[in-house]
Amino acid sequence: MTEGKPTHSPVDRPTVNLALTGASGAPYGLRLLQCLLAAGCRVHFMISKAAQVVVATETDLSLPGSPDAMQAFLSKHYGAEPDQLLVFGREDWFAPPASGSGSRAPLVICPCSTGTLSALATGASNNLIERAGDVALKERRPLILVPREAPYSEVHLDNMLRLTRMGAVIMPASPGFYHHPESVADMVDFIVARILDHLDLPQDLMPRWGAERVSRKLAGQSKPKTD
Repeated sequence: MTEGKPTHSPVDRPTVNLALTGASGAPYGLRLLQCLLAAGCRVHFMISKAAQVVVATETDLSLPGSPDAMQAFLSKHYGAEPDQLLVFGREDWFAPPASGSGSRAPLVICPCSTGTLSALATGASNNLIERAGDVALKERRPLILVPREAPYSEVHLDNMLRLTRMGAVIMPASPGFYHHPESVADMVDFIVARILDHLDLPQDLMPRWGAERVSRKLAGQSKPKTD
């Protein structure tokens, strides 16, 4: 992200709903959380029990079990401002993402397990994350799903097709290599940058495709012509 943290009043601070489910790829979701907070967004954060196990397996973080303790831990870990990060439990049906009359915020599920794909594709709402996805679909709000599985079965592909037709954006965690990544963090940032782009949030994690070529052409046009 750019240097310095944008300042937003509590009134104009953009809100993003972010959920982590039990697919491999916890570093994507945690890096996205870090970038959203650094961009000055308010984040409504949801995490499944399976995702907590994945976080402990794939990272050096050990998240507290209760929503309040997790909120305090993540706020301190990522330097969030007071009330910028709100963590909701799996059955907190009074959380804003649980209702169409809540704040009209986009929802990102990163990573998104194939079980969550199935629940959303069939209209199940057995927990807050699934309900939040159901609300995003019925209210036609931005919904970005980041599955991390290989290979995909016909069931997975059918569910992704159904969700795409409903208006969701399916963004598999498949990083590119044309930017010559030098670390795992660079590959994580590739996907996080694409998510931020779809949320219309500024990012400098990854250079724009063609930006260098445009800069060279503009620089060439600015040079005076010589005989």
